[in-house]
This record gives sequence, structure tokens and C-alpha cells, in this order.
Amino acid sequence: METSLLVPIVALFLAFANGANDNFKGVATLYGSRTLGRRSALAWATLTTLAGSLTAAWLAGELMSLFSGKGLVPDALVANADFALTVAAGAALTVWMAALRGIPVSTTHALVGALIGAGIMAASGLIHWQGLIVSFLWPLLVSPFMALVLAALFYRVASGARQGLGIGRESCVCLGDGQIVPEAGVARVQAMKLEFVLDDIGNCRRIERYQGRVCGISLQKIVEALHVFSSGAASFARGLNDTPKIVGVALVATSLDANWLTFATAAAMGVGGMVGSARIADTMGDRITEIEHGRGLVANLVTSFLVIVASIWGVPVSTTHVSTGAIIGIGTGKSCTDWGLVRSIVLAWIATLPVAAALGAMFFLLLSFLP
Repeated sequence: METSLLVPIVALFLAFANGANDNFKGVATLYGSRTLGRRSALAWATLTTLAGSLTAAWLAGELMSLFSGKGLVPDALVANADFALTVAAGAALTVWMAALRGIPVSTTHALVGALIGAGIMAASGLIHWQGLIVSFLWPLLVSPFMALVLAALFYRVASGARQGLGIGRESCVCLGDGQIVPEAGVARVQAMKLEFVLDDIGNCRRIERYQGRVCGISLQKIVEALHVFSSGAASFARGLNDTPKIVGVALVATSLDANWLTFATAAAMGVGGMVGSARIADTMGDRITEIEHGRGLVANLVTSFLVIVASIWGVPVSTTHVSTGAIIGIGTGKSCTDWGLVRSIVLAWIATLPVAAALGAMFFLLLSFLP
């Protein structure tokens, strides 16, 4: 089969792997706070990611051009089908292996790594290193720390405003599949920093609810609705940011229409999310830190803002790193944050680029031996 025909096929597998690793990240706080169940959260993520992916054709053209390799490798290599195929294959295998292990890695890092590895092998090391650092590595390094700091600060401001307005929170007891809002006597026990939970230790968590009503509507319901909306915005931003990167790799080596490739990529991402995101759901929703509605709302707002702005400006940030950074930010200072898991995730981030680079170089070398 001609290499140019294989490029879109492998690119769609990359989109499938991306969906398995990334689709649930936008709604991880919905699942973590049990605002929605896993299936409902994933359905919402799929719908809003699809909307973001289709919008990318109009708003994220700069990213599509950037991930063709233009400005990173010699121009003669950009339209080379063998180069595009090995970049897509190296990134796809990296992301898929991580998804199988429930490790939230960055498709952006995988693509950049594969571009570097295949570029070194194909162009005898003629990589534009200054362009790599300025256009790729610097935004990728800075964005998760920006998300962490903004989420931590924004949550503290919002929490202070809530307390200043006299909006209280009440804790619930998890009993089977239900929730029991404590009466005044139990609230006094909680003031002594005691907690009563009746369920299996792996199933129960403290659930905090907001007291009061606004215009006759429960404040808790308002916060939950805003939380759902913000998760949709984060998933929309992810589709907007990731789709043009995958399409950019495939487009340069084929004569297929960009709009068709965008739609096919969005569909493959959706299928990947529905099929393979269970382990990522557990990692992002349950294991990093305990999430309640207010914290989840803040994390999603920070994620969607940073990623949408970066997508429109053509800045290659990682939605994985931004969303994970925001979740870590809202958990800063909480004893329930699993810092061992956080360290493991950061190590996986560091390993993603060299692993993808090695795979990209290996695939290009193997392809060069074929007739």
C-alpha cells in the first residue's frame, strides 16, 4: 500500500488513542465529585469534544500548520509521506500505551517527540532547535504551572468571596446509593472535626453541599449546573486544541479535504473515548485529589480559558498538562492529594517526549528499509 494512503489511517488511530487518553479529562471533575456518573460524564465529554473538534477547522488553523512540522524540520521534509507516517505512528503508539495503563500523558508532547525523532533520522539532525524551544517546548513547560497557580489562586478568591457572602457548606453522609444531609446536631459534631461515614471504605467520601437559595433556586443546583457547563467548556477546548494537531500531521501527505479529515478525526476521538477511557477516568477523577463542586468548577474554568486562548493564538499547549495542573492546583494544601501519584504522572510527562522521539526515529528507520 502506498505510504500516502497509510498516513490518514495511522492518523485516525492516533485520534482514537487520543480519545482514549484525553476525552475523559475534561469531565474528570464531574465524575470525581459524583455530579454525573461515569457514562453520563463520558457522553457529555464526547458531545462537547466533537463540537470543539469541528470548530477547529475555523479557529485553529495556525496549530494545523504548526504540527505539519513546518518551522521545525526542513521544508522539503514537511510534505514527505514517510515522515508524516512515522510521526503519526510514533505518537499514536506512545499515547495508546499510556492509555492502557491509565496514565494521562500529552498527545502534544508525543507529537513533538515523534517530530523530533523522525526529523533527526530523516534530515540528518537538521532540526531547527530555536524554533523547537520557542514554538513548542516553552509553552508546553509553562502552561501546567500557569494552570496550577491560577486554579489555586482563583479557588482561594472564590472561597473567600463565598465566606464573605455568608454562603455556608454542609457535609453529607454517604449511605449506600443515597446522601443524608445532617441535622443541626450532626453539624455540631462536624464542628469538632469528626466525621461519620457508613459504607465500604472504598466507596464513601465526604460530599459537601452549598446552603441557601438564589431567586428561589437551590444554590447547590446552580453550582452543579455551572460545574457541568464548565466541564463541557473544558472538553470543547480540548477538541479545539487537539484536533488540528492530528489533522496537521495527516494533511501534508494526502490530498484529502481538510474538513473531511477534521470530521473523521473528531469521530475517531469520540470512539476512542467511549472504548478506552475507563482507567484514565479513575486516575483523573478519583486518585489525584478529592474533588467537590466548587473546586471542580474552578479547575474547569481555568483549563478551558487557557486552552481556548492558546488554540486561537496557535500556541501548542497540552490539554493534559493544563487540566492536570488545574486539578493539582485546586488540591493544593489538601491532605487527600496523592502526591505519590502526582510524581508518577510528572515522570510520565517527562518520559513522553523521548519515548515518542525514539519510536518516531525507529519507525522512520524501519520504513527506509522497505522497498
